[in-house]
Amino acid sequence: MLRKNLVNQAMSEDLKPSGDITTKLIKNNKKIKAKIISNQSCVIGGLSFAKEAFKYSDKKVNFNAKTKDGRKISKGKVVAIIYGKAKGILKSERVALNFLSLISGVATITKKFVDKVKGKSCKICCTRKTAPNLRLIQKYGVKLGGGLNHRFNLSDEILIKDNHIAIDGNIRELVKRAIKNKKGKKITVEVDNLSQLKKIMGLKFNRILFDNMSPKNLRKGIKLSNKLYETEASGGVTLKNVRKIASTGVKRISVGQITHSAPAADFKLDLY
Repeated sequence: MLRKNLVNQAMSEDLKPSGDITTKLIKNNKKIKAKIISNQSCVIGGLSFAKEAFKYSDKKVNFNAKTKDGRKISKGKVVAIIYGKAKGILKSERVALNFLSLISGVATITKKFVDKVKGKSCKICCTRKTAPNLRLIQKYGVKLGGGLNHRFNLSDEILIKDNHIAIDGNIRELVKRAIKNKKGKKITVEVDNLSQLKKIMGLKFNRILFDNMSPKNLRKGIKLSNKLYETEASGGVTLKNVRKIASTGVKRISVGQITHSAPAADFKLDLY
């Protein structure tokens, strides 16, 4: 249902208020065949969204996927063949390709990060740095690329960050309050220096999030805390430095880039 709603919104955005005024000029609404081709190697994602987009315009359209979400495909790969009414295919083409491009782009950049830390005992995680109203599909793309989803929204877990600490003024008391009011939720506490870490050591919560710390201090922090808490690192993570961060022994690395700056994958639709 969520997928259908997202596709309906995207199609409505493209067709309101007057529909596809160019395609309306075509007199012959014959049935045609079209194929979606990848213009680059990538991790594919969003096939069901593309199918839903074509069905929006032609409920009887045949969408035959030639691969599966999560698979790595090469440039020139035919990912789907569509058979249906010409006007329906033309109306839905761009929205279908947009979903494929977005989700495959996220999956592809995530897979690059995952491959960089291969052999290390840590996982790549996404953040809440997603496009408004597109979090669901971007986080889906992360999973296809082999990454983990961080909390989906603010009610999923308690995550005490730097601004919470700055406003409250007492990190230890704030964490105690969180423990008292957790109601079954996990608690993560962000620290950006070892002094903050030492102030909360021994309290019973789940995860330490080391933010923008040097590899040297990150190693020290992990040595102090890894027997008590799950460890996570964030801040300034790139493909160039992610393996170095993973080598500190941290268990999770959260990367905003895999959602907020993922390059779109390139696809085209050809008639034949």
